[in-house]
Amino acid sequence: MADRLGRLAWLREETSAGCTERTFLLPRLTGPVPGVLWSPQATAPRGTALLFHGGSGHKRSERHLRMGRRLASAGLAVIAIDGPYHGGRVPAPMTASAYQQRIADEGIETVTARMTADWLDAVSVLAGLGVADDAHVSVFGMSMGARYGLPAAAALGPRLQCAVLGKFGVRQVAPLHRGLLAPGLMAAAAHAVSASVLYHVQWDDEFFPRDGQFELFDALASTDKQN
Repeated sequence: MADRLGRLAWLREETSAGCTERTFLLPRLTGPVPGVLWSPQATAPRGTALLFHGGSGHKRSERHLRMGRRLASAGLAVIAIDGPYHGGRVPAPMTASAYQQRIADEGIETVTARMTADWLDAVSVLAGLGVADDAHVSVFGMSMGARYGLPAAAALGPRLQCAVLGKFGVRQVAPLHRGLLAPGLMAAAAHAVSASVLYHVQWDDEFFPRDGQFELFDALASTDKQN
């Protein structure tokens, strides 16, 4: 059933204690955006949390289900969308090497810009329907979730209330495709984030060396940041 703006289709709805979970499909010129929204049942949302999944996950990964339900029950709107070549964006799951090659072929800057636009559009449309708050937004993302979550956080500007990011940096090692490396893009995004940030440094991460994680943390413009 299409929403009243003719832009978003609700696909499925489930209700549990204190929250409603609805999957949706948001048409965009660059391709449809599959997502899920967790909403508080009794009140209008008093903020919105964006959940970015990692490379091995999708919009309804187990961590997202737990966090979405818990945060919605506490009064927040919670949004998750599938990352590039993940979840409902592809007909079947892809291996890490396959989706990384697709991203590299397209260009990491191009893919990042598209993902940021997908997120901003999803927040705007859902806020227009009264089921999200686009003025008070927070971001959560680890690993690949930080790769796309940090630029989206930067694009939110003063609407960003806080961010929890980590397990990601400006350097990487194999087997990650070298075409995914974009230190300048990530540093520029970090310089644009002034909201409070909690940054998880994975001490012995298999993909992102510790020094590159600390370098990205240091690049954050926030005066209230912890790792």
